[in-house]
Amino acid sequence: MSSAALALRDSATMLRRNLLHARRYPSLTLNLLLTPIMLLLLFVYVFGDTMSAGISGQADRSAYIAYLVPGLLLMTIGSTVVGTAVSVSNDMTEGIIARFRTMAIHRGSVLVGHVVGSVLQSIASVVLVGAVAVAIGFRSHGAGVLEWLAAFGLLALFALALTWIAVGMGLISPNAEAASNNAMPMILLPLLSSAFVPLDAMPGWFQPVAEYQPFTPAIETLRGLLLGTEIGHNGWLALAWCLGLTVLGYRWSAKKFNQDPK
Repeated sequence: MSSAALALRDSATMLRRNLLHARRYPSLTLNLLLTPIMLLLLFVYVFGDTMSAGISGQADRSAYIAYLVPGLLLMTIGSTVVGTAVSVSNDMTEGIIARFRTMAIHRGSVLVGHVVGSVLQSIASVVLVGAVAVAIGFRSHGAGVLEWLAAFGLLALFALALTWIAVGMGLISPNAEAASNNAMPMILLPLLSSAFVPLDAMPGWFQPVAEYQPFTPAIETLRGLLLGTEIGHNGWLALAWCLGLTVLGYRWSAKKFNQDPK
């Protein structure tokens, strides 16, 4: 069997291992998933009329749901990958990685299993949050098949980028609690983006903070694909952020993982 076939086989085994862990211990994923769902319900039913009046000049809750959902979908990915950082940290601190290092398995398959499993969980979480959004009134007007495929591709690419960063955070964390804290920016950054209000509605001094970060161009691109609004340069910025974070996270994670344990 070739080395590529062995690597693929071992990666599939590690993927199955991580999916089984997620199935047997779903509490972490569910707890992280509750954050975007609760924010969705809170902003729609408590702040919806007020927020929509501030944005469009009239109280239109359905319009605000349409504005809000793209940001919440990306926030869902940020919340889900926090669990990846915790899972990787647990593997590193509980001795299982030391055992894997002594076995005849492809070295990188452990990380590949975590990454692919996390991306699949992120997509499943996005589908669940999207279903809740549709149930409370979200509708995508004007989005055809190509737009939906592009939106799905963006979500998957964004999930891949954040997952590699989360893997690196898990590798440098001494325990699960530290991993959760280190990955907290994945949840906080969407709160500082255009997910809830437009950039021009923010204070002038704060607008650069919201604009020059990975979530805002991704949100605006997804919003444009699903709602037919102007995307402008945000599409290229979102792709650049995704590719840059993926390469950075991969190199960081691989370097840290391949270091000999002290």
